[in-house]
Amino acid sequence: MKERPRFQKEKMKKGIYVLPNLFTTASLFAGFYSMIASMKGLFEVAAVAILIAAVLDALDGRIARMTNTTSRFGAEYDSLADLVSFGVAPAVLAYAWSLQDFGRWGWVVAFLFVTCGALRLARFNIQIGIIDSRVFNGLPIPGAAGVVATGVLIYYKLGGVGHFHHPLVLISVLVLALFMVSNIKYYSFKDLNFFAKKPFMSFVFIVCILVVVIAEPQIMIFTFVAGYSLSGPVWLAVKLYRKGTAAAAERKNALV
Repeated sequence: MKERPRFQKEKMKKGIYVLPNLFTTASLFAGFYSMIASMKGLFEVAAVAILIAAVLDALDGRIARMTNTTSRFGAEYDSLADLVSFGVAPAVLAYAWSLQDFGRWGWVVAFLFVTCGALRLARFNIQIGIIDSRVFNGLPIPGAAGVVATGVLIYYKLGGVGHFHHPLVLISVLVLALFMVSNIKYYSFKDLNFFAKKPFMSFVFIVCILVVVIAEPQIMIFTFVAGYSLSGPVWLAVKLYRKGTAAAAERKNALV
């Protein structure tokens, strides 16, 4: 009689939470579908699928925390899904859309994007609880994937047709890969509380942003994602500048 409750407890530990993992699976499916669309030459569809995967990826973690269904399995599964949806899928999209004409350099840079994305996810997993949760150490992989996806969308929004074989894409993908494995800090937005009371004008400002995004989604989403990818280096440059001016002022005061 005493062994039965323990058996039931051990059996329950082997189960998984369904709801958050369903969202993770949906994100994984969107990433896989993006690769299929890229191989068929449907680049806009592939880009939209990556953005859908990003939305689903943001939801699965929030749902798990809100319903108290977080688990080690869910975290590991989420990382594997992220590697497919935000590492492999945007690399395939970038290669099929632009990088294939650069020969060896094209597929090497695409592979570097995948590798750096995997390294970024592995480092993030082992740094949970070690670094400040308000910042990310390196560009998050969904952010890098978002730049690739929205870059494709804005290309067609501005009248582009077919493939876009330009060195700028090669350089951009390379820079995004390096940003992911860098030690540049990015704001995580984890300390924002949308359920708390905010000033009235803050709500008006958010509504205005939503209206502009709805009016010009390709341009505005690209602006937000690209701006976020550059926010880390700009933040670092400002900190270094302030440190340099402070050191110069101290040296000047010491001479006086």
